[in-house]
Amino acid sequence: MLEQLLIFTRGGLILWTCKELGNALRGSPIDTLIRSCLLEERSGAASYNYDVTGAAYTLKWTFHNELGLVFVAVYQRILHLLYVDELLAMVKREFSEIYDPKKTVYNEFDDIFQQLRKEAEARAEDIKKSKQVAKPVTNNLGKKQGQVQKGGTDGGNNKTGGSDSGNDGGDGDKVKGDVKENGHSNGSIVNGVVQVNGKENRNSVAGAFDVNKLQKLRAKGGKKADTVVNKGSKAEPTKKIKKNRVWDDSPSEPKLDFTKPVSENGNENVTVVEAEQGDSMMDKEEILSSDSETEDDEEPGKDNKVEAKKKGWFSSMFQSIAGKANLEKTDLEPALKALKDRLMTKNVAEEIAEKLCESVAACLEGKKLASFTRISSTVQAAMEEALVRILTPKRSIDILRDVHAAKEQGKPYVVVFVGVNGVGKSTNLAKVAYWLLQHNIDVMMAACDTFRSGAVEQLRTHARRLQIPIFEKGYEKDPAIVAKEAIQEANRNGSDVVLVDTAGRMQDNEPLMRALSKLIYVNSPDLILFVGEALVGNDAVDQLSKFNQKLGDLSPSPNPRLIDGILLTKFDTIDDKVGAALSMVYISGAPVMFVGCGQSYTDLKKLNVKSIVKTLLK
Repeated sequence: MLEQLLIFTRGGLILWTCKELGNALRGSPIDTLIRSCLLEERSGAASYNYDVTGAAYTLKWTFHNELGLVFVAVYQRILHLLYVDELLAMVKREFSEIYDPKKTVYNEFDDIFQQLRKEAEARAEDIKKSKQVAKPVTNNLGKKQGQVQKGGTDGGNNKTGGSDSGNDGGDGDKVKGDVKENGHSNGSIVNGVVQVNGKENRNSVAGAFDVNKLQKLRAKGGKKADTVVNKGSKAEPTKKIKKNRVWDDSPSEPKLDFTKPVSENGNENVTVVEAEQGDSMMDKEEILSSDSETEDDEEPGKDNKVEAKKKGWFSSMFQSIAGKANLEKTDLEPALKALKDRLMTKNVAEEIAEKLCESVAACLEGKKLASFTRISSTVQAAMEEALVRILTPKRSIDILRDVHAAKEQGKPYVVVFVGVNGVGKSTNLAKVAYWLLQHNIDVMMAACDTFRSGAVEQLRTHARRLQIPIFEKGYEKDPAIVAKEAIQEANRNGSDVVLVDTAGRMQDNEPLMRALSKLIYVNSPDLILFVGEALVGNDAVDQLSKFNQKLGDLSPSPNPRLIDGILLTKFDTIDDKVGAALSMVYISGAPVMFVGCGQSYTDLKKLNVKSIVKTLLK
């Protein structure tokens, strides 16, 4: 049974709801749909599932983009209503005829909706009955399709199923060797080939390709491939000759290990770091990005590129005028395909690029094309708006303000760094610590990576160079207990921020993920930062989705904590392949709070949304 149907504007004004349905929905499925799906550019999806305690709903929707209306149907997921899509299309068509932008009450639509619902339910019931009637015939055909009928043509339905005569006028339902359509036979099967009016039809079921032949061909092909590989592998060692390494007699002068001078004289460490590093890039990233954008806009030869684009302007303009006034999906497909390919070349995951294009198509379908405007430019503008909306944080990410708020409450601000192996958690934790120190915030590190050899020593080196305290308990300890004791120590010492370093773990490693879930549950950190590489591409979707899934499934809390923000490392190594940032934000909904762009402590920036969008679409 349909629970509710609503019609509202894109601005959020509810125009009509079905009063007869009037069922009180548990939770807030409509608000969740708007926040989690429509505003996150996931409107191209077919449906949305909403789960609360004691209720599970499925929501389906459609848009009238020209009028700016949204139509949403809500029903219990267990019912699997077949007529909802058709009902929404009918409601959209009928309501658009009576819609007036100056009007806010549509009581007259109640009777129209009841009639539309009855029609949709009756049509769905007829389709269901027709499928039930056709099912035995299909099963009978599947069982009998391998048998051969001796007669040439059947004038009616074969009652006995074993007649040898050429024409049979029976009215039965069983068929032997015949392919039926609408209760009449159109041909016969002879030697496994369907004959229609005396001609062979090899595209039908009976004339399908033999699977045994396909398996034989695959077996032959596999043997040939193996022989080619074996031949190539035998010839390789003769071609490659390993050359002897030439070692230099004199070792290189610069030292890579700075731990010894730091441990010998800790007072000199602050001056060395400040002299080498300078100010962090976190506070001046916007200025640098805007300068780079203006340089790109004013680069030599830019005018020539613009002029080249204008050459085909009139032809595309006349095509839009001569075409349909309202955009259809077929009109948008070429431009969307080009955009999808462009996003994928920028390292955006294929699944994310496809969903984005579907969402943009849903928002543009039925919309009027403005005068003297090309479809490609309209699609480009819609995609740009969608990307800005996705990458713009939905909540405050001002860590400095949150740190001062926690300080007023008399407790330290706890940040936990999580991620897979080798992405640079400890190094970027030190960069965040250096940035906080520049804002006169007392920082303490907690060495909770008790799994990897050398992890404690690595974090201790950063702490010595930055001259900040570190809490450590060695290896093979419970990281949740170590983090808890570190927070208690920060309370006693008056530290403002505790940066918790955790062990790198793959998203499929359940024991380590269980330990991480326990650490988060026991200590309730203020911020959970996922540290990921900017060059991972499609693997970013798998990493983030499984991290969130494991943190939710393995947590004993009914409201588990998930990832709050993202720190992207190695951003200076990807050139214009910035798609991983978009994939991570889209799959998790968490904003990119930091971007690592180098090897020194100052190389930490904020994400410039406009610059990223420009890079993705150029």
